[in-house]
Amino acid sequence: MTQQTSIRTKPLRIGCATGFWGDSEEGATQLVMRGDIDYLVFDFLAEITMSLLARARAKKADAGYAPDFVRIVASLASEIKSRGIKIVSNAGGVNPRACGEALAQQLQSLGIALNVAVVEGDDLSSRAEEFRTAGVREMFSGTAMPTQLLSVNAYLGAQPIAAALAGGADIVITGRVVDSAVTLAPLVHEFGWSWTDWDKLATGSLAGHVIECGTQSTGGLFTDWERVPGWDNMGFPIAECEASGQSFVLTKPAGTGGLVEPATVAEQIIYEIGDPTAYLLPDVICDFSNVKLVQDGPDRVRVSSARGRPAPATYKVSATYSDGWRLLTTLMIGGFDAARKAQRVGEAILQRTRRMFNDRSWPDYSETSLEVLGAESTYGPHARTRDSREVVLKISAKHTSREALELLAREIAPSATAMAQGITGFAGGRASPSPVVRLFSFLTNRRLIKSSVKLNDASLAIVEIFTPQTAAAASIQCCDGQVVDDQAPTITVPLLRVAHGRSGDKGDMANIGIIARSDALYPVLLKILTEDSVRHYMAHVAHGKVTRYSLPGFNAINFTLENALAGGGVASLRYDPQGKALAQMLLDIEVNIPATLIENLP
Repeated sequence: MTQQTSIRTKPLRIGCATGFWGDSEEGATQLVMRGDIDYLVFDFLAEITMSLLARARAKKADAGYAPDFVRIVASLASEIKSRGIKIVSNAGGVNPRACGEALAQQLQSLGIALNVAVVEGDDLSSRAEEFRTAGVREMFSGTAMPTQLLSVNAYLGAQPIAAALAGGADIVITGRVVDSAVTLAPLVHEFGWSWTDWDKLATGSLAGHVIECGTQSTGGLFTDWERVPGWDNMGFPIAECEASGQSFVLTKPAGTGGLVEPATVAEQIIYEIGDPTAYLLPDVICDFSNVKLVQDGPDRVRVSSARGRPAPATYKVSATYSDGWRLLTTLMIGGFDAARKAQRVGEAILQRTRRMFNDRSWPDYSETSLEVLGAESTYGPHARTRDSREVVLKISAKHTSREALELLAREIAPSATAMAQGITGFAGGRASPSPVVRLFSFLTNRRLIKSSVKLNDASLAIVEIFTPQTAAAASIQCCDGQVVDDQAPTITVPLLRVAHGRSGDKGDMANIGIIARSDALYPVLLKILTEDSVRHYMAHVAHGKVTRYSLPGFNAINFTLENALAGGGVASLRYDPQGKALAQMLLDIEVNIPATLIENLP
């Protein structure tokens, strides 16, 4: 492997152009032309995306990657070359080699010479039977491995990417790696960090976590949305990182929309994490609980105090498998008692089709779901708009047979003449069943996984460094010892008045992060927002354990809600299968706050 010959001392600017497969194509152009960046990274993959790409590859051998990436990079290749920008992306999906070949062909046709490297080794599909024979169990539910799998991919780390860069790659394409690895690898490569510089690795990983979701860290999805300008031209994030590894600055291209302040960055840090003192990655176990966020100029926030310790001895592996079929469709119902009419319409459609199933000797649905959107049925007992005169009825169901769900799809439209007046909204056409894809996650010994790198079709030697973990650090739970004046006069306000929030998902587990709007409010919220109080308020969606963690560094609390998403992803029949609206739901809870702590809030 070619070794790094010079160590960079000036800051490295890394811009992230996508937060998911389907993000705006403007991100890459904006960052290349206006971002003054050294590296451009793309994040395309989620667990379910891998299964979709696996199905695409099964139909066509040279498919299974994100073609958007090839098109975007080719369109900017001349500027990327002239500006000396390097690229790292997980766009390879389940077929990184095909992605690399497609991009290389595009570059050759353009006459632009850029070295393309491909990282492989995450695809473990050929070893599925080995894992099954070993008795591998799902890491959350404990269930046995299914007999047929669509995809099996380990979450690799940053080391093979760094090896590709050290070998002279201008563009590195990977399959499944942890999202933050595409940012950490350039930092290790450019600054010459050791793979045992745990605090530096944690800081670099945090930089990757903050920018990996694109504009979510620059004002996108911000709780205080009215303060965010320029939604039509949102600035994509840039992590300006220092060789010391003690901190980085989050910013965006000048003249773009969005907002970068401690609260916008805090919301992204809290997004889709579990225990903040043990954020497990292949290269380091991170502790984000005492991270500090300081405004460092207009649209600049300095992020510091991430801590790290030796990486885990295992890799997480995510497999996906088919579990029948699902159908989801909607129709609008207007007029008096719209919500009650919608509920009856949905029940009647399901009852009718069940009768038709019985006539054909078909089994019943495995699961059904009716939600009346506009009447706040997703809020359960907290709904306040049941008298709405305009609602959308969502009908969804699962069945082992596609044919049964096709019958359901045909029986939706007849409700317009047979049931309630005011039914409309069929212009989009009849819905079609789609496969139910479930996630099966497990851990495996990392020493059994070997990654590989090819640069312009030539193999590079890789020696991955792993320092065995000696002992796991204990998780730090909430700091409830701070004194709260229980005698102070209080007023009752929605939690939104005193906190920000952000929620997300990991499989069937949701997380809700809450950030106090001031230092003084934090101990008050710690006392009010207990595991019991959140479990009670969210009982209509949270059917498992609720755990609370604290991040006192930026006055945050993180809650994880197990079994909260009805399977999560495309395995869920809910209209919000990824828990994106759960923080908004919790921010509606009424809390008693000392009046003096609210007087000076904006």
